[in-house]
Amino acid sequence: MQKTFEPTVACTAAKWCRVSRIAGLGRVLGIILSVALLHSPVKAFSAVVPVPSVTLGWDASPSTDVTGYRIYFGAGSRNYTNSIMVGNVTSNSIPGMVIGATYYFTVVAYNAIGLESIFSNEIIYTVPGGLAKLQILVAANKQAILTVTGKVGHTYEIQATGDLKTWTILGTVTLGASGSANYTNTNAGSFPKRFYRTRDTAP
Repeated sequence: MQKTFEPTVACTAAKWCRVSRIAGLGRVLGIILSVALLHSPVKAFSAVVPVPSVTLGWDASPSTDVTGYRIYFGAGSRNYTNSIMVGNVTSNSIPGMVIGATYYFTVVAYNAIGLESIFSNEIIYTVPGGLAKLQILVAANKQAILTVTGKVGHTYEIQATGDLKTWTILGTVTLGASGSANYTNTNAGSFPKRFYRTRDTAP
């Protein structure tokens, strides 16, 4: 039975920073793709799901010399490896979140000469799971290269069938920090038609 996880959002006093909207993915954790290996097969077939993002909002600084805000974020508490200058606004969306990864956010105000305020309170956000992405590339030798994109640290089964009734587990992949991994089906060319799916088996 597949497991689903709710997003984790921790936020202290809301004066400076709050998560106002999270644009993520749904709960279903499996998709089925098919590739028919014909005389002139389609070389690549994929299903694309929206890239998760998070929208942060904060209260405007009471200082009169503020000219803008910068969002800092990273994979560890108070260890911010990325930053985005967003101008003089009080909300901004951060795209490109990795499913299953945990991010730490803070915001600072800055003035015309670039001096920054101290960090706001910290937001902790774990990107929720959703549809796994399964991309299939049929190589010249008719091997099927399957790329699974999903939750960081989770293990996914790769399953195949020719009739959509009896499914065979071909193998598994565990997703690293990039949130994706490849699996090669070396005997895909032995089948005139094959359907693939992936299933989250939990970390």
